[in-house]
Amino acid sequence: MSWQNWVISTMLKYRMKPLSKGGIDVAKARAATAKPAVPPRVPPGWRIRPSALPKGEWIEPDGGSMPGRTLLYLHGGGYFFCSPETHRSITIALATQADARAFVPDYRLAPEHPYPAAIEDAVAAYRALIAEGIPPGKIVIGGDSAGGGLTLATLLSLRAAGDALPAGAILFSPWTDLAGTGETLVSNDKTDVMFHGNGILAGAANYLGSTPATDPLASPLYADLAGLPPLFLQASGAEVLLSDSTRLVEKARAAGVAVESEIWPKLPHVWQIFSPFVPEARAALAKAAAFLQRATP
Repeated sequence: MSWQNWVISTMLKYRMKPLSKGGIDVAKARAATAKPAVPPRVPPGWRIRPSALPKGEWIEPDGGSMPGRTLLYLHGGGYFFCSPETHRSITIALATQADARAFVPDYRLAPEHPYPAAIEDAVAAYRALIAEGIPPGKIVIGGDSAGGGLTLATLLSLRAAGDALPAGAILFSPWTDLAGTGETLVSNDKTDVMFHGNGILAGAANYLGSTPATDPLASPLYADLAGLPPLFLQASGAEVLLSDSTRLVEKARAAGVAVESEIWPKLPHVWQIFSPFVPEARAALAKAAAFLQRATP
């Protein structure tokens, strides 16, 4: 464990984890994540360009020819907080390291816009990329936590509608089981430095509304995963959502889906977001960027 990871983990354990016990307050979560704690630097020659239709932002080279490969990134935040801005440490790193444009939709959030609003917005964003002339084989969809579950739900929705699927998907600690049946919600409750297991389960109600927690698009762990493109997954061995990843990997492989899976020890949930400070985050993002390149040659 790096000293940087120790510092971040200690801070999360004493400042953030207590807030998740019994559920996370929507207003407090939004206030705490209105701005990234450490704004990432946009490298020279790159820019962040706002988009109105679809709503969101592009991370792309500043002028000149644009890369052919494109990342559609769906930010996490329990479906009810965070934004494209809060996740720039991930999206800037992936775009610049993989030589790809990245589009990050500002999808509608619960509880004002419960399931399936986020899925509808993500599907619309993907179709907008296709309409722009980007081939499906040059697109990878990615997301973390709730955004990881949303990534899978987007793939499932596109498959059901008969759309051409993207070249692959990147999943960082995906939230795949809103019914909360994973054993690590209990067994990793003490080792997770960010969340209590019962807080995760309580937070699902914000998004679900009247939808059953086992609906396959709300909880992709319960879906038929056959026919999905290759998946690249990273999760922490210490997090309460670990079972959401390990069971997904097992089920995807049983359905014939190619999966690259990495379980990293003693790291926070979605540690990749701490890349400006934590070396394990930079190393993880470098591996994800390499997958993005391999998937879209």
